[in-house]
Parts: sequence; C-alpha cells; structure tokens
Amino acid sequence: ATSLILFSTQAFALINFSVGVPLSHTFTGKYASENEVKSDGVSGYFIQVGIPILPGIGMDSYKTKLKDWSEPTDLETSIYNLYYLLPIPIINLTLGAGVGSTKLNCSGCDLVYDKGSATQVYASLGFPIIPLFDLHLSYRSVSSKVKIKSGGEHDFGGNVMGLGIGFNF
Repeated sequence: ATSLILFSTQAFALINFSVGVPLSHTFTGKYASENEVKSDGVSGYFIQVGIPILPGIGMDSYKTKLKDWSEPTDLETSIYNLYYLLPIPIINLTLGAGVGSTKLNCSGCDLVYDKGSATQVYASLGFPIIPLFDLHLSYRSVSSKVKIKSGGEHDFGGNVMGLGIGFNF
C-alpha cells in the first residue's frame, strides 16, 4: 500500500504538466468607482510545466464576458506564472504567483481604454485518480486594473476558480 501511495505522487516523476480551464470568474472590484462588475461566463486555459522540487512556469489566458455593459464586452487576461508543487504524499498542492495584463475588448475599446496590469496568487489542490495523473481544483485571486485614457481606472479584481488535470511522467 505504501508503494502505491508513494508511486502516485509527483516525487518520482521527471516532468509535471498540467492543463486546466476556468469555471467561474467573480469580481470584487468596481468600474467607474461606483458600478459592480458582473461576469457572464468565462473561457480559456491554464497551462503549467515543471520539474519536481524546482519552481515551474505557467500561463493563464482567459476571456470573461462582462454583463450589463452597453455593448458586448470581454475582459481578456493573460498572466505568466511561477509556481511550486509541494512534495506532499497523496495530494498535490501547488502554490504560485503571476504577472500579466488585461484588456477590454469591444468595438471602440482601444480608443477609450489602455491595456491594464494584472497580478495574481493562486493555489491548486490535486487528487490522484490513477498513478501519476491527478484531477485538481484551483483558486486564483486576481488584482487587475484597466486605465481610462481620459483619466481614472476600472478595477477588475476578483477570483477565478478552475478545474484541471495533471500528468506526471
């Protein structure tokens, strides 16, 4: 039993690779300092590649549809991550941080808004489903602001939940 438990951990793998998708994006910030930002769905991907014991790299790229805007508007987010997969038997716990950018996408958005900055911290909890494969849930706390060219900024900070699968080989 011990060999099965230890065999299913990332400690014996040479490379770990993870892919995931965002499930939900909730906002804690406000736009125009008054109005609440609401999500109308999110799509995209999360990718991570690393070597056990050393920090790994990753990229998040997702698009969130914004609700209650005068025209169809998306918030596009791209973040590059540095993460560490903790060597814990039975579960795979990943902690990470990242920096990147956000951009509002609509007709005329480029004339009104500048590209904004984004930072995040995240945690991912993986459960082995078969040896060297795991299913994981992730929680990302994102801080993001988009500047208005005429002055001011919109706060698009919030939380992103995701689901993914990891391969250790």
